[in-house]
Amino acid sequence: MIADPSVLVVGGGATGAGVARDLALRDVDVTLVERGGLGSGSSGRSHGLLHSGARYAEADPVGAEECIVENSILREVAGECIRDTGGLFVQLDGDDPDYFDKKRAACEKVGIETDLLDEAELREMVPDLVSTVERAMWVPDAVIYPSRLVAANAADAAASGAAIHPHAPLQDLRVADGRVTGARLGGSVDGWVEPDYVVNAAGAWAGSVAAMAGLDVKMAPARGVMVSVDYGDVDPVLNRCRDPDDGDIVIPHEDEAVLGTTSVPVPDPDDYEKADWEVERSVKECAAMLPPVADVEVVRTWWGVRPLYDPDEGDGDRRGISRGFFVLDSAEDGVENFASVVGGKLTTYRQMAEATTDLVCDRLGVDADCETASRVLPGADDAARLDEFVARYDGQGPTDVDIVGRAL
Repeated sequence: MIADPSVLVVGGGATGAGVARDLALRDVDVTLVERGGLGSGSSGRSHGLLHSGARYAEADPVGAEECIVENSILREVAGECIRDTGGLFVQLDGDDPDYFDKKRAACEKVGIETDLLDEAELREMVPDLVSTVERAMWVPDAVIYPSRLVAANAADAAASGAAIHPHAPLQDLRVADGRVTGARLGGSVDGWVEPDYVVNAAGAWAGSVAAMAGLDVKMAPARGVMVSVDYGDVDPVLNRCRDPDDGDIVIPHEDEAVLGTTSVPVPDPDDYEKADWEVERSVKECAAMLPPVADVEVVRTWWGVRPLYDPDEGDGDRRGISRGFFVLDSAEDGVENFASVVGGKLTTYRQMAEATTDLVCDRLGVDADCETASRVLPGADDAARLDEFVARYDGQGPTDVDIVGRAL
């Protein structure tokens, strides 16, 4: 058994670990539980892009602005969790030139730096880029290693007094008189706890956690495939400058390149098809930008489920759903000590955690400021130490399995 915490955080991805860290740094007694290893949900199964916000600038300026703000912060505090590659948006022959112009203008309006490249600059940066590029612009994208990021947040939370419990699934919630009065935990905990407040940071599974409290949180999860290929000759992130579609992004690692992705609605984030056509289409479409990736070995594939929130249950492939985030205070729905943090991006996890922690502290009467925008993560300058944190919390995900552990 464990002691009853002031706050129970359900979900050990980037956002949940970020909430636990932020609460602990504000001297709040917090316990974090995750049904698997840390980051085993969406965080550790992403494509690993630290967004500049350019991808969403014209369609979702609020989400784009959140991304560029957090992009800058994470570069300062996350160290070896980040690889600063830069990114390109490339317009190929046949792509709509107006879309390129609108995106660049939207980036400038939001505050995302761009730079048009001439042919010589472009070829020096990516020699293998297809010859039919019409235009390309640089943006401040980067690569993020989520296993390290999540584990470092958990380690800092623990050092500040938080209890971190991977492999401790939430099994039930007990609600009485408009409050959660108990949480049944399995696995490594195996017992009931009685928290004063519960934060639902379960990502794509947030609807299931909320339902245990009799609440309706309408998630709209969508799966996407990532295909890592044996190709290490690209340095910047490559984005196809067109309406978001399958196979329009290439993420560079050291010896591999991650190609993605698709977007297919799924009714259950635990039970979905993993279709060969998604792999084939992603490779084919990415090869339209970078032809050599069509002819190299596929090293590994994995699927992730986007934790999209849409109370109107979005139609189609759900690409149009906002990547902004929402903190849902369930007091107005009859459960006064329960909140859900939904939507968002891996890039914006810290901001999501800050907003959630602000709400919890307000409800608990805690007067303390957020420190996470300026506090450097532990091990940020030491890849080996970060990788030790990953091992400690069973936090290795497929996104960065080719990177994490090399320093040990």
